[in-house]
Amino acid sequence: MFQLGKTIISEDLIEKDFVCNLTACKGACCIEGEAGAPVTEAEVAILEEIYPKVKPFLRPEGIAAISEQGTHIVSANEELETPLVGGKECAYVTFTPTGTASCGIEDAYNAGAIDFRKPISCHLYPVRVQQYSEFAAVNYHKWPICNDACVLGKELKVPVYKFVKDALIRKFGTHWYAELEKVAQKMA
Repeated sequence: MFQLGKTIISEDLIEKDFVCNLTACKGACCIEGEAGAPVTEAEVAILEEIYPKVKPFLRPEGIAAISEQGTHIVSANEELETPLVGGKECAYVTFTPTGTASCGIEDAYNAGAIDFRKPISCHLYPVRVQQYSEFAAVNYHKWPICNDACVLGKELKVPVYKFVKDALIRKFGTHWYAELEKVAQKMA
């Protein structure tokens, strides 16, 4: 672990390799698990605002789940999350013709319908950020469904922090990321 400003960062971000391999996993991270994607309070307001523009990009099952549960839920642990369809995939999931999961929010963003890409927790994955009162913990989340991403990352020699560069900059800023790169260079 090392510290940058008010963040404590796992060395796994530098030492582990990762590149999403959607051909292999079909976007399982949007389908598997027991909870929706974590969202921030600010993102809750954004989801409510953009939903009318995102709705045309969603599947009927997702629209039904959002109609029933709302654009977000509060979990039993008092965490803010995206709603699920039947306790499985995120309500915002869409599927390509080949069966690969996609994000309806990101589909709307890519089509120019909205200017919000997707929740930061999704953009950052496999990096997870846990906010504490005095600092944020920035960790690599290893999940067996992403084993193919680890293999591809190793083949391409792409460390986790480089794979999620845009998301880390979105979350922490360009200066923070430049400092992270300096640490990575020293560790190499």
